[in-house]
Amino acid sequence: MEFSSKLLEKAVNEMAQLPGIGKRTALRLVLHLLKQPKDQTVFLSESLVAMRTEVIFCKNCHNVSDTFLCEICANPKRDHELVCVVEDIRDVMAIENTRQYQGVYHVLGGKISPIDGVGPSQLHIASLLQKIKEGKVKELIFALSSTMEGDTTNFYIYKQIEDKTLVVSAIARGIAVGDELEFADEVTLGRSIMQRVPFESSFKV
Repeated sequence: MEFSSKLLEKAVNEMAQLPGIGKRTALRLVLHLLKQPKDQTVFLSESLVAMRTEVIFCKNCHNVSDTFLCEICANPKRDHELVCVVEDIRDVMAIENTRQYQGVYHVLGGKISPIDGVGPSQLHIASLLQKIKEGKVKELIFALSSTMEGDTTNFYIYKQIEDKTLVVSAIARGIAVGDELEFADEVTLGRSIMQRVPFESSFKV
């Protein structure tokens, strides 16, 4: 792909690094921005810089936040003894969109995947176990994707807490095996949360 401008080429190359964006799509997006008023492009770039430099992670649940405690954790109307364990922030957004869940979350930041070099120490598992140890959790809901890695992560955490006095449940298998949580429709995901089952029965044949 030949460019008449080095600045244009650099912008296209940077845009093409985004997931799912190839060179042609990147070129189309950059040319679109080039046709827009300069202010619009400035606002976009400023918002991206602010997002990257100012967004932090909630000290309690590891969700993205503008403050040390995210809006969900800071909400006194939420059930703070009901904790839903999810892989990443996209899953929090997906569950929140169902408007069926009134507890709080714990974002692991991924799932155990030895083939990718991701072990328990790379995830926010220790802080979850600490919450449980301190007696802050009455029910833990596993809401990781129905994949081998998701099930492995669920089982690993379960083995660490099976001697604790708390209810451990998993979202109902309205989510097809192998599906990522973020792609489930809101109705199915909402029903899966509300019709959760004891975790032990979720892996017994």
